[in-house]
Amino acid sequence: MEKKILVLNASSGISGDMTVGALLDLGADQDVLLRAIDSLQLEGAQVAISRVKRSALDACDFDVVLDSEHENHDHDMAYLHPDRFSAGDASEPDHDHHGSDCHENDHQDHSHLDHGSHDHGHDGHDHHDHNQHKHGCHDHDHDHHGHGHHHGRNLADIERILRSGDLSEGALSLALKVFRVVAEAESKVHGETIECVHFHEVGAVDSIIDIAAAAVCIDNLGITDVIVTDLSEGTGTVMCQHGLLPVPVPATAQILSSYHLSFGILQNVKGELITPTGAAILAALKAGETLPERFRIVRNGLGAGKRDYATSGILRAMLIEAADSGKHAGAAARIENREGRDEIIKLETNIDDSTGEALGAVMDLLLEEGAKDVFYVPAYMKKNRPSYVLNVICSETDKARLEEVIFRNTTTIGIREIPCGRTVLPRQEKTLETPWGMAEIKICRIGGDSVIYPEADSVKTLSRMNGIGYAEMYHLVKAYASGTVV
Repeated sequence: MEKKILVLNASSGISGDMTVGALLDLGADQDVLLRAIDSLQLEGAQVAISRVKRSALDACDFDVVLDSEHENHDHDMAYLHPDRFSAGDASEPDHDHHGSDCHENDHQDHSHLDHGSHDHGHDGHDHHDHNQHKHGCHDHDHDHHGHGHHHGRNLADIERILRSGDLSEGALSLALKVFRVVAEAESKVHGETIECVHFHEVGAVDSIIDIAAAAVCIDNLGITDVIVTDLSEGTGTVMCQHGLLPVPVPATAQILSSYHLSFGILQNVKGELITPTGAAILAALKAGETLPERFRIVRNGLGAGKRDYATSGILRAMLIEAADSGKHAGAAARIENREGRDEIIKLETNIDDSTGEALGAVMDLLLEEGAKDVFYVPAYMKKNRPSYVLNVICSETDKARLEEVIFRNTTTIGIREIPCGRTVLPRQEKTLETPWGMAEIKICRIGGDSVIYPEADSVKTLSRMNGIGYAEMYHLVKAYASGTVV
């Protein structure tokens, strides 16, 4: 399969609507996106897509316009940055933020192509999902089509909303992953289980649309690899219902930490550049950070920001191809015609002076950073020293990043690189609602037959939730999936 490599330059940060705008500008089908969003039947919101100027550059602005019942009522910029506006000024600040940075829904006035012209200026619809209250772990009867209040949805509520729509399997799978990333972060920040966490702003209508829209665009463009460069965050604090919180906010910081997303701080920017939604999208995509040594730009796109910070206020997207992709065009064509063939790299190194605990930690880090597989083989080295041979299977685009993980976290001073070809079964990842909870499964095709493999972590979670042994839970999920999916 031909690789479609997406490069995101996030030097002005990243948020949900910046991402959607950049992907639309890159060529994602606007009609496909609007049909998918309409199918979710979320009331109280309209999608507006327009062209705006940011730092004198023409960019695409993706805007979710909420009615008075559903908007987040964050008009006052002082709510977010109390040090920027005087407490005695009762008037709202100027919201015509030309050249501003987009941190979701601090909107300027401009002409919207799809839904007419709107004058509004509400701020930050995905910023403060960390402003949730702690609830007991019980179900709430939320209307998942947008009726009634829109705060306090849990992960199951949001999954039902996404599954109710007409999203492609790829888009649905990615959107579910993004919300699960946020849920994992929130559960750690608030000391609750994933099932008990209740979203607030990220559970609101506009944020659900942002995440679903980003997933639809990624799927529509057929993106296979994602690289993020120059990810930047601001400084200072952000006001929430529980007081001032430092930037990056707790949910964002947890995602950046859990998924090892490296970023820099722009000291001249007072405010939040990386929103929880933006960080979660990168984490769900397992974005790399290393560009090919040489490449060609196929298409460019710019997504508009909406806040007036000392940055360019854009998210730049590029669709690239490696410059050497045509070097052996004939051989590549023959390989691609053989079903299930691709090219991989095996990284290999001998380690004789690390503890078992250290090696286990390295394996976890490598898998989190995008390794396709990691395993150790016992060996005897010179002087009959017991050792292990670390083997890492990865793609070319992930190689440099994984080598850095190995060098930084083991005692090795050299890594062997072995190019390999491999044959793989066609596969599809799917999240399935079962009688015991949501389960992630992998469906592999062998000729005309299908084989289902439940994901181990998913089975482990369901096993604990239902008080059923792991082996029994695995067979229950596999049997249910076989009767439902295949």
